[in-house]
Amino acid sequence: MARITEPQETKRAQAFELWKTAPMPMVTLLKTLDVTRLVRLSRRQGWKFHMLMCWCIGRAAAQMEEFYMLPVGDALMQYDRIAVDTIVATDAGGISTCDIPFSESLAVFSRDYLRLTQQVRAGGEAHALDEDCMVIGTSALAEYEIDGAVNFYAGGEYNNPFLIWGKYRRKWLKTVLPVSFQFHHIQMDGAEAARFLALLQREIDACGGR
Repeated sequence: MARITEPQETKRAQAFELWKTAPMPMVTLLKTLDVTRLVRLSRRQGWKFHMLMCWCIGRAAAQMEEFYMLPVGDALMQYDRIAVDTIVATDAGGISTCDIPFSESLAVFSRDYLRLTQQVRAGGEAHALDEDCMVIGTSALAEYEIDGAVNFYAGGEYNNPFLIWGKYRRKWLKTVLPVSFQFHHIQMDGAEAARFLALLQREIDACGGR
């Protein structure tokens, strides 16, 4: 469940006071990930590459307490669960969003990913989980090579962390993927964001080897 928490009782008390009225409290870090393992696993096992990325994002985020808090309006919310959101191209020619509950089981997460994204693709309507989940947004421009992206800031209405990436690239004996990670400064500082990206790389390296 989601509940309002007292900022002064958390490690983000100072950040909450510093950034709660900031006109632009979002920060973006850029990192190039080695996704060789995911590409090989996708081809060998038939898993969708984007699904694997979303699962690794969920696994990395689940290890950090910062991802279970989020500023919402004037409050700091505490969550028990996380979800990963993805942008889906609909059959009608538009796009919509799809929240996928995170599961430690890759098989379960893949099943939910396929079912829910197909539902959104066919119906055209967004699939949003209840407000009990802290949602991590993602967007993939898989047909295009990009070096980075800075996302919009919706004036406090959407403070969720967000990752954007494009097409992965061959580089010598490995495959790399530049990723942009945007986050709210109340939720975490640069050090925690960098740690998350390091954890994400670790999860990618370990994917399929468990």
